[in-house]
Amino acid sequence: MKIKVNDNVLVITGKYKGRQGKVLKTDPKNGTVIVEEVNLVHKHEKARKADQTSRIVTEEAPIDVSNVEVVCDKCGKATRVGHVVIDGKKVRVCKKCGASLDKAYAKKVKGGKAEPAQEEAPKKRTRKRTQKTDEAEG
Repeated sequence: MKIKVNDNVLVITGKYKGRQGKVLKTDPKNGTVIVEEVNLVHKHEKARKADQTSRIVTEEAPIDVSNVEVVCDKCGKATRVGHVVIDGKKVRVCKKCGASLDKAYAKKVKGGKAEPAQEEAPKKRTRKRTQKTDEAEG
């Protein structure tokens, strides 16, 4: 899943289409996210003790991750998430402007435009042979 907690996302389909909000919780196993002020449901809570009153609680319900897109902080547009390798770590970047979506690597991406992740060829393994000394040869 390319969406993380505290990302700003835009709902692209459904009843709440066009709304933006912060991701409060992710569930990669079910492929859902809970977004602030999106997909609100009403739950009825029954009074459990004599001094309590019954009430109706409004809370956010999960929405499928395919129905939201990450909003880039730099360009302000909803975008797909790309990846770039920086210092051996895979970093999420905006596909439109190239800015980093991960706060820790925001300054390490060159000038807003990032280079796409390139496959590095594995290094050839060479066996270190012990050097023969002149005495051993002669």
